[in-house]
Amino acid sequence: MSGRFRTPSGGRVDRDKPVRFSFDGKSYQGIAGDTLASALLANGVHLVGRSFKYHRPRGIVTAGSDEPNALVGVGGDDAHYTPNMRATQIEIYEGLVAESQNRWPSLNFDVGAISEVFAPFLSAGFYYKTFMWPPAAWKKIYEPLIRRAAGLGRAPSKPDTDRYTQVYAHCDVLVIGAGPAGLAAALAASATGAKVLLCDEQAEMGGSLLSEKAAMIDGLSASDWTARALAALAARANVMLMPRTTAFGWYPHNFLGLCERVTDHLARADPKLPRERLWQVRAKEVVLATGALERPLVFPDNDRPGIMMAEAARIYANRFGVVPGETAVIFTACDSAYRAALDLKAAGVAVAAIADLRAAPGGVWVDRARAAGMEVREATVVTGTSGRLRIDSVILGKFGTHGRVGSSVAIACDLLLMSGGFTPTVHLFSQSRGKLVYDEALQAFLPGTSVERERSVGACCGIFDLEAVLNDGTVGGRGAARAAGFAGAANRAFAVDSDSVGSDGFIGVTPHGGDPSRTRAWIDFQNDVTEKDVRLSIREGFRSIEHVKRYTTTGMATDQGKTSNMNVLGLVSETLEIPVTQVGLTTFRPPYTPMTFGIFAGQSRGDLFDPLRKTPVHEWAAAQGAVFEDVGLWRRAHYFPKPGEDMHAAVVRECKATRQAVGIFDATTLGKIEVVGKDAAELMNRIYTNAWTGLEPGRLRYGVMLREDGFVMDDGVVGRLAPDRFHITTTTGGASRVLAMMEDYIQTEWPDLDVWLTSTTEEWAVIAVQGPLSRKVLEPLVEGIDLSREAMPHMSVREGNICGVPTRLFRVSFTGELGFEVNVPAGYGRAVWEAIFAAGQAYGITPYGTETMHVLRAEKGYIIVGQETDGTVTPYDCGLGWAVGKANKDFVGKRSLARPAMMASDRKQLVGLLTVDPKVVLEVGAQVVADPNQPIPMTMLGNVTSSYWSATLDRSIALALVRGGRARIGTRLSVPMPDGPIAVEPVEPIFYDPKGARLDV
Repeated sequence: MSGRFRTPSGGRVDRDKPVRFSFDGKSYQGIAGDTLASALLANGVHLVGRSFKYHRPRGIVTAGSDEPNALVGVGGDDAHYTPNMRATQIEIYEGLVAESQNRWPSLNFDVGAISEVFAPFLSAGFYYKTFMWPPAAWKKIYEPLIRRAAGLGRAPSKPDTDRYTQVYAHCDVLVIGAGPAGLAAALAASATGAKVLLCDEQAEMGGSLLSEKAAMIDGLSASDWTARALAALAARANVMLMPRTTAFGWYPHNFLGLCERVTDHLARADPKLPRERLWQVRAKEVVLATGALERPLVFPDNDRPGIMMAEAARIYANRFGVVPGETAVIFTACDSAYRAALDLKAAGVAVAAIADLRAAPGGVWVDRARAAGMEVREATVVTGTSGRLRIDSVILGKFGTHGRVGSSVAIACDLLLMSGGFTPTVHLFSQSRGKLVYDEALQAFLPGTSVERERSVGACCGIFDLEAVLNDGTVGGRGAARAAGFAGAANRAFAVDSDSVGSDGFIGVTPHGGDPSRTRAWIDFQNDVTEKDVRLSIREGFRSIEHVKRYTTTGMATDQGKTSNMNVLGLVSETLEIPVTQVGLTTFRPPYTPMTFGIFAGQSRGDLFDPLRKTPVHEWAAAQGAVFEDVGLWRRAHYFPKPGEDMHAAVVRECKATRQAVGIFDATTLGKIEVVGKDAAELMNRIYTNAWTGLEPGRLRYGVMLREDGFVMDDGVVGRLAPDRFHITTTTGGASRVLAMMEDYIQTEWPDLDVWLTSTTEEWAVIAVQGPLSRKVLEPLVEGIDLSREAMPHMSVREGNICGVPTRLFRVSFTGELGFEVNVPAGYGRAVWEAIFAAGQAYGITPYGTETMHVLRAEKGYIIVGQETDGTVTPYDCGLGWAVGKANKDFVGKRSLARPAMMASDRKQLVGLLTVDPKVVLEVGAQVVADPNQPIPMTMLGNVTSSYWSATLDRSIALALVRGGRARIGTRLSVPMPDGPIAVEPVEPIFYDPKGARLDV
């Protein structure tokens, strides 16, 4: 046995398997099948935490994922520690170590509780009105104290040693929730042959049936029927059962996120298994069988340990064989609490009284309670409770027709159970953008019009009768399978012997006769939000529920208001005297319950956190002593220093070698996309600013791509290989962005185009051979391609072989010299590189890195997207107006370019900058002004985008975006710096070979 509150028999736990665990350093015993919450209750432990704001003692309230109080940290050491886990969802195992949170030095004696003394000064929104004076105190006093007090739990100091995985899955029907409605839906859907995934957040499937003792289904007990249904589903090859799996988020087109807890319940897990597994599921149809959550009642002092939901107490008694107390008082607005009272009495709990909000409760459950000798007090409310670390008495008061509370009586108890009815769980439906409708009779929001391919069944639709729930689930499952393309499931009805608990309930604050401005009736347990906080927010002018939420922080705790939202709506509705529908509803956001960071990171940690992409030539460059830099996800050679050289010396040498002889550069990282189809040219016309229909196969063209707002997004050289095939190159960092944009347009705007795209970035290694001697280096190696000036002019492409390897050979230059780009299959990249390098030895071939590439292209005035552009630059601004095709009737961004503001003469324009002192190299990002003597704040004209020392020109050069820059050519401007202003002269942005004679050789 494990604790004096364990029943002698019953429950779904294995009494033959004791389990030792510890909580706050003290050892306890539970049994296999317990949650941490049920095991603590079995040992008489109700105090499990402290509230966030006032550090009030808090106990276990629920039995599921809606638990607001019992948040604990779990883990024997910091490498295996997870804070803010719900004790109601933690399965105990041998050696489990758990600790309470938000207390110091101990749970029983928490110094933080002194904040209760200052409670009158810490009303809702106090942080908006305080900490204003003196200003200097914010940084030194207020902010450090607030940061120290903020948050729940503690962050572990060591890296998480667990492993997390991510997988994708497709199914015909995804059923979320394995209670009676979900089981019925899965049975019906799978009977058609549809592929069905059934997931449930609990360790054991069955939902409410797991704690049901009286109901009979098809002649079987609820437990036996559940076992038979699960066995039938497990036997079907087209069904996948996923317990311990939470559906936490719904994304467009029936794409849902599921979190499977794989090893959290195991004392010694297989090291090959992940701790959690993220399932990213695309479902043709979804059936939501998410059930309903019991609502708490809001009354004075309703937050003491020992006050919990009536249905939760029933679950602990029937499913776990645990009674949460010895003497109970029930406070209810519905019949379900009477059912709980009867089950608890059968488990040995004395029920001192049932206080019912309703004036004349009646029906089978009320009659049974009275017949069992329970005292039922009609039109009675709880007006207060007492007890320090655990409730020890309840004050009951009778109220009249006008809500006035009369005489009261105190009743001793160690357990107070409450039930305000049930709130359908509509979180996922709301995430799917479905429209919710308010049901006045149920006092709850229900699923209305669906946006996705979805249907909701059972209690989440406000259906609480067991027979109706099962039948609704069957209809929903069969309908989902039919919508997914499957038919053949026969209609069936269930023979159910069960008494309904009805659908009564209450929202808001129960009458209590106290002064609302002084009485503390708790609405949000975790964030310490009370009735008076909400009323204060309304007095201060907040009307929207979203504003009330943010001002008071109600519904902003880790439970996202699962237990508080409807009561806040009821209170605001009553205070403002408007219908609940006019109050509105807060937004349900994923995740449904808190998820670990690990589940989203998956394998992206350590070396995989920032994946390192290496080109085929990387190891060769490393062997040559290259210094590398990160460019996007790629590791690129920055420069190749020789012994004794710093970066400046190495770059000077590389630049001179490339200008005077030949250089070799690894350009593999350029993005590459293959565009194929009879409408390939038309797609290019629409995506790029210039026209492509007239480009002949075998020719290259520089292209500019805009966003819809007309600003430069990417650029690159494009080769036309055939009438229906283009080879696109993009910037290194823009490859995925460009591909995504093009795919988006093809799929959503131009689905009529016969064209498809393939990313080939990884398929081709690109070797740039640049310099006046580059042709001589390549000619002996190339087969089937004439490299002469006449046969292969600048901006042309040929296909053939190099070193016996297939190649797409571009004659193109990013240096301003005669140049070629050798595209070969990536697997041959290094071999071809080494062959070219060997052949170039006779001509002084020199490998160069990205820094030299930048210098050479800046000398020619070639831009780099993201450096000479900043998201607000048009082609005309950066000197690429020539690339905007006048005959191109339409392209992305064309209409935006026509706006007057886009053609204004005072826009920032790309110009070159030459310092008056040629030895001074400007800093990138430095501001440009007209008058260096202007008082601060100066009028900024623009900024330096690129700046280098040019060995070729023997001086510094820079590119800049300057307001009205072209009109300022020939004037003098200034660049303010800490050591004084630097005089500069705007010039044309081409510093070297402005006529391009060195390209045409």
